[in-house]
Amino acid sequence: MSAEASAGSGNTAVIPAARPRAAITDWRPEDVAFWERQGANTARRNLVFSILAEHLGFSVWSLWSVFVLFLGPNYHVDAAGKFFLTTVPTVVGSALRLPYTFAVARFGGRNWTVFSAGLLLVPCVLAAFWLKPGVSYSTLMILAAVAGVGGGNFASSMANINAFYPERLKGAALGLNAGGGNLGVAVVQLAGLAVLAGAGIAHPRLVLAVYIPLVVIAALGAALSMNNLTQLRNDKRAMRDAAKDPHTWIMSLLYIGTFGSFIGFSFAFGQVLQVQFKWTPRQAADLVWLGPLLGSLIRPLGGALADRIGGARVTFWNFVAMAAAAALVLAASLDKSLPLFVTGFVLLFVFSGFGNGSAYKMIPAIFRAKAERATADGATVTMVDAAAAQREARRLAGALIGIAGAVGAFGGALVNFAFRESFLTYKTGDAAYVAFLAFYGLCFIVTWAVYLLPGSRRLPGV
Repeated sequence: MSAEASAGSGNTAVIPAARPRAAITDWRPEDVAFWERQGANTARRNLVFSILAEHLGFSVWSLWSVFVLFLGPNYHVDAAGKFFLTTVPTVVGSALRLPYTFAVARFGGRNWTVFSAGLLLVPCVLAAFWLKPGVSYSTLMILAAVAGVGGGNFASSMANINAFYPERLKGAALGLNAGGGNLGVAVVQLAGLAVLAGAGIAHPRLVLAVYIPLVVIAALGAALSMNNLTQLRNDKRAMRDAAKDPHTWIMSLLYIGTFGSFIGFSFAFGQVLQVQFKWTPRQAADLVWLGPLLGSLIRPLGGALADRIGGARVTFWNFVAMAAAAALVLAASLDKSLPLFVTGFVLLFVFSGFGNGSAYKMIPAIFRAKAERATADGATVTMVDAAAAQREARRLAGALIGIAGAVGAFGGALVNFAFRESFLTYKTGDAAYVAFLAFYGLCFIVTWAVYLLPGSRRLPGV
């Protein structure tokens, strides 16, 4: 997706500041004078409501990490069935990320934010009517699947905000947008804790009494305060071109390890505490929000450190730390040590959030380094050649972000599937912990071999 300036940098015409709800036909964020005069305030206003809508999208996507804690004996759902209920919205949400990436340019950022926020009412209202004892398991699966619509909001929100901000400010803006969205996981789990503590296990639908009004407010806020950028264009060929580049699939693998772990553990951790350590729903709810909260808050720090010393180096050591944390979880599980188990899991959340930031920073650096190498290898390099190479790098980086975001989210489903099969087959999560340890080992080996191993094929600056 791209936004082409309708006026060159030399255009000094005074354009009135964009009003809320207005379609913007002239948007030049790279023009410093334009940005300071009117661009910054408009972009900031759109960012605020984008964060709110994305935050609620993550909350609705994560609803079933909360609802499974309320599914007592009257629902007749065993542990394997509950893990499957948390897998379903993860799969749906990951699949929706690709079409949501294109939706902003097709329908407009304001229009799509209003629609996608309003769409969150569907899973909330359906659950408010149908989530009660005696409901069939197939109905529960449908309710969980519909909640997956919240998983797509991240992709459209990031695409929209990416178009509003200049290159020099994209990192901070996208970091705020992503971090604010990720926090929705912890907040919905805190809401579930409040309901369990105040009303008890028999009242899961009270969580929806909080979220239905908030979704309405978010949709109205977007409708009254956001803007469409008419210059946005979808570049579908960029997805095809990026899919042919091996770095796209390498980064998707690494993003499974970071974001996939974050969202997968967010859905599964409460269930693991109940099944493996026989915690009550209230005891599990007391703790499940802590990991997602810390993982969300630390994400910008991973990106900031990657800016200073390189994304590949930070991501490599982060996967080493994740492997160590997974080993700690495995040892604690074998020893039946609850304090060590919780410590290891919280560390997994922290490192997965930290790695989200550093891996995300690697994506534009990869294509920028490839562009610099391509121009440097030419016999004669002109300013036009270099500029064209950098534009191509940005085009492919944007497409890779969309692909990696979808594949990484699918990693969350793999986490829940691993837990389901482990508990179903071995009555313990140990097999899943071994799988996580092996996967993080694979990730740090791949990161080293592709991006850090000295040699002529290494991409400097990644």
